[in-house]
Amino acid sequence: METTTVTNYLARLEPPLREISERLLPVIEAALPAATGAMWHGHPVWGLGDRPGRRPVCLLKTYGSYVTFGLWRGREIGDPSARLVPGARQMASVRLRALADVDPALFTDWLRRAHDLEER
Repeated sequence: METTTVTNYLARLEPPLREISERLLPVIEAALPAATGAMWHGHPVWGLGDRPGRRPVCLLKTYGSYVTFGLWRGREIGDPSARLVPGARQMASVRLRALADVDPALFTDWLRRAHDLEER
């Protein structure tokens, strides 16, 4: 069965990955109220405009034992917490293995700065 929406993607996850993702979702939605959340390359992506792949800001992707919360321009964001791990190109991400790994205040700050970078 193909996953076609963010809601379907989350609903198909097994605990604890579903709980982690469900805790992260309102943080993303509150920090990026004008962003469009959609499935892109098999996982949820939030971007500016009506096409998530055109100006992507963040993503959520699950693996066997963790959820990756990634920012497309995460390397450009100052991160005193040192939780963001640099990835390919300008990306950076954090692996979430437990509910306690979701830090709403920190992630909101990252998301707002990532949004501002994309708005320039």
